[in-house]
Amino acid sequence: MLQLLAEAFRLRLLRGVEDELRQLGYSRPAGVDEVGRGCLAGPVVAAAVIADPRSAIPGVDDSKRLSAASRQRLAEWIRQSSVAWSVAAISPETIDRINILQASKRAMVEALATLSPGPDVALVDAVALDGLAYPCVPIVRGDSFSYSIACASILAKVERDRLMTDLDTAYPHYGFARHKGYAAPEHLEALRDFGPCPLHRLTFRSVLPRAEA
Repeated sequence: MLQLLAEAFRLRLLRGVEDELRQLGYSRPAGVDEVGRGCLAGPVVAAAVIADPRSAIPGVDDSKRLSAASRQRLAEWIRQSSVAWSVAAISPETIDRINILQASKRAMVEALATLSPGPDVALVDAVALDGLAYPCVPIVRGDSFSYSIACASILAKVERDRLMTDLDTAYPHYGFARHKGYAAPEHLEALRDFGPCPLHRLTFRSVLPRAEA
């Protein structure tokens, strides 16, 4: 019983920003977050979520604090219960062309743009997004302090992990299904042995010397 009470209180605090915005007249706050910004390979993926204001899913938290099994289970609940959700991915080629920060912002803007119904305010993990037709509220460590951003972080992580697992079959030498494109020792060793593949971000310092070799 005490654990249930503690979780209910945690979720109430996590939903505080959204509840305050609704009291100010914003009926559809959307949380948005990206995953894969620090990877050496693969897309950067963003998700946007307008959460159901009537309920909260037990266990929702920053995706980095959750196991893969928990993320999968929670992602299904989020997709089923949300008012709206969407995901967007930006390719490694685009990341190399416009840089990872701009690619991350583009992914988040695209995820927000495909929500239906659309949001009337956006809650973003850390960065400000330009050009939106509604207010944007950057929140440092937003996936720890906003319920809808936490939901978005889970969907983005699950989607990107799925993409990298699928891409592993096309490029089996790199171990993408295991490390998802991050700079794991196994990944760096594969880069030394085989060089980069089309999924690699050639403008990233850990990849470029091997691309030139």
